Amino acid sequence: MRQTWRWFGPADVVPLSAIRQAGAQGIVTALHHIPTGQDWTADEIRKRQDSVSGTGGTPTGLTWDVVESLPVSEDIKRQTGAWREHIASYKRSLKALADAGLQTICYNFMPVLDWTRTDLRYVVSHGGQAMRFDLVDFAAFDLHVLARPAAATDYGDAIKAEAAARNAAMTDADRTALAANLTAGLPGAADGWTLDGLREQLALYDHIDAERLRRHLVDFLSEVVPTAEQLGIRLCCHPDDPPFPLLGLPRIVSTEADYRFMLDAVDSPANGVTLCSGSLGVRPDNDLPGMAARLGPRIHFVHLRNVRRQAPVDGLRRSFFEDEHLAGETDMVATIAALQAEEARRHAEGRADAEIPMRPDHGQDILDDIGRGAQPGYPAIGRLKGLAELRGVMTALRHPLHTGLA
Repeated sequence: MRQTWRWFGPADVVPLSAIRQAGAQGIVTALHHIPTGQDWTADEIRKRQDSVSGTGGTPTGLTWDVVESLPVSEDIKRQTGAWREHIASYKRSLKALADAGLQTICYNFMPVLDWTRTDLRYVVSHGGQAMRFDLVDFAAFDLHVLARPAAATDYGDAIKAEAAARNAAMTDADRTALAANLTAGLPGAADGWTLDGLREQLALYDHIDAERLRRHLVDFLSEVVPTAEQLGIRLCCHPDDPPFPLLGLPRIVSTEADYRFMLDAVDSPANGVTLCSGSLGVRPDNDLPGMAARLGPRIHFVHLRNVRRQAPVDGLRRSFFEDEHLAGETDMVATIAALQAEEARRHAEGRADAEIPMRPDHGQDILDDIGRGAQPGYPAIGRLKGLAELRGVMTALRHPLHTGLA
């Protein structure tokens, strides 16, 4: 697999020189400063490519390999307002990216909230820090801080009782910090939601259930996939994070069955998967090695990270934290083996995309990461450690002593 690294642009506290020293071959980035629904122009794309490569200065040895993400607007997800104009803009942005040589485009279809965590600096057993989703804290926010009208029907009695006790023990500063964590918006983006803004956005989804949102996803794909196929672009949908409904919002890309539905609905090589072992691994019914094997031909991008599930559990929902890359509950060795088997199959077929780009997703803040102020989940040393571990697994699985070719 091609080893890549997420970079949030010139303002990222992890410089490109450090990324190169970590052993990454390519960069995953996006034009976060362009508002969702507006065109990505050739000039802006070229500027980012030049930044990544060091054109006009010191060469970095890096290339912009994957776009993460070209965002899908809320209007498109709801099919309201300017959604048709936004789809036309999306197609123009795809054309500009293809003209610049970019072929792998990640996106997600999560309504309102992207990845959701209650704690961005949870202290783990060795003293480092990780991101965590605490179900009781989340319920306390939903029931008592946001005070969503329908929230009481979404939780069992035990969780509601724990959430009430947790809320009673919080200070106003605690509630403010929790709300800030949960309304932070897309990684790398400058915008987020106020509580009133979040309430307004949730109200716009009052009449959109999972079935309707799934139809809207298919409508979006029916529009953009033919364009992507014509341009030689591979679109790859990131799963829900976490993979269960939140705040009454439907989640429709949480399981293998969800992926199979969207792939079959618009059957094209350009319609593919971002396999995120961390997002999907929160659910114990998601078999990551099996998904890597069965979805393999349509996997265009891979995020490798691990989570540790925790109590309490309330239906599909559960608490979890981001564990070390080889220490969580997903069998990372088996997952990587399945992905490398898919690459070997592609090589045998002569596919141009035989090498699948991967990145070490997230990472714990360790050593000098602590206090550096990196984007939550994207420290330098924690991801370097994760990439080194994953690289070690990939190297060992390719070794003749393992393959039997010694």
